[in-house]
Amino acid sequence: MESKILSHWFTRYKESTLFGRYINLEHILPLLDSLSGKVIIEHIGDSENNAPIHLLKIGKGSKRLLFWSQMHGNESTTTKAVFDLLNMLLDDKNEFSTKVLEECTLYIVPILSPDGAKAYTRLNYNKVDLNRDAQNKTQKESVVLSNLIDRVKPHFAFNLHGQRTIFSVGSSDIPATVSFLSPAGDLERSITPCRKIAMEIIVAMNTVLQKYIPDGVGRYDDGFNINCVGDTLSTMNIPTILFEAGHYQGDYDREKTREFIFYALITSINYIANNAINGDKYEEYFKIPENGKCFYDVIIRDVILDKKNIDISIQYAEELSENNIKFVPKIEKIGDLKKFYGHKEIIGNKRPIYNENVTVEVVQKNELSKFRLKDELFSVELIKS
Repeated sequence: MESKILSHWFTRYKESTLFGRYINLEHILPLLDSLSGKVIIEHIGDSENNAPIHLLKIGKGSKRLLFWSQMHGNESTTTKAVFDLLNMLLDDKNEFSTKVLEECTLYIVPILSPDGAKAYTRLNYNKVDLNRDAQNKTQKESVVLSNLIDRVKPHFAFNLHGQRTIFSVGSSDIPATVSFLSPAGDLERSITPCRKIAMEIIVAMNTVLQKYIPDGVGRYDDGFNINCVGDTLSTMNIPTILFEAGHYQGDYDREKTREFIFYALITSINYIANNAINGDKYEEYFKIPENGKCFYDVIIRDVILDKKNIDISIQYAEELSENNIKFVPKIEKIGDLKKFYGHKEIIGNKRPIYNENVTVEVVQKNELSKFRLKDELFSVELIKS
């Protein structure tokens, strides 16, 4: 698929009412109202705090695809991309959309954890990680998803997530803007037929994304955990693709990443619609580098503190305030950080840090709010800008 076509489609079909990191049920309810009559919308259950969980169904094809987003409420990038995709699929003048809907039926849960989305947290209302509850199913949301899987019996499952800014492609200085995983189905991480099918689809998506973010795609760790939904699905021989929407340089609102996720979704459903996938083309999957953890949001390099030459790393904590996400900088680590990279870097050139009572211990405890570097006053707030 040509890159110009995908770029044009994203510009045309991007859902303009959704923007930034804070996306919750209140944001998508007007969209569900506007979609009523165009897609089948079903209330399939409620969250632990009695918020509705919705299922959207579109298409009439025999290939069944199941998508769910915001299993972790603070991972909203894929939700935005899902609505961009829906806008495109509803364009009956688009030949791509017509073909997909003839071959496939898509089942989409836009927000699985509405309570987590409202509070902007990874956990649900009861402080449970739904992606560690696949076996015990202690939470209403887990039961809703499990029942849906049993009912749909998907041929392909799309587990849509987001990841932190710390992830790199391997040990390189390139952020893992998008990462994929074909989850393991046993402790040995056996390369089963269903995993091969998922890997083949990932290979197709990676091929397209390399045109936009060269070397910017990573492969998520496939350590087996039966309590995770993807791993459980692999034990059921359901080809499952985990998406991780990561960081693109300067893109803390995850709008550029949203675009790449849209491209990946388009590529995957196009591949499924037009091919009988048996997993024969899976081997290129293992050429995608595994994710490393080589990034901080900011690194201040080569400064002197207590007569010691050090680097200082800063990581942003994402905090919900007045319906907006604030990125609050926290000092994460000091020392020799040559093996790490900053999404932003400040070069100290061996300038000393000045301030009253500034010691290594103060920095380590994150009690340092501002300091003077030669003739410049730095505060953690100023660094972000």
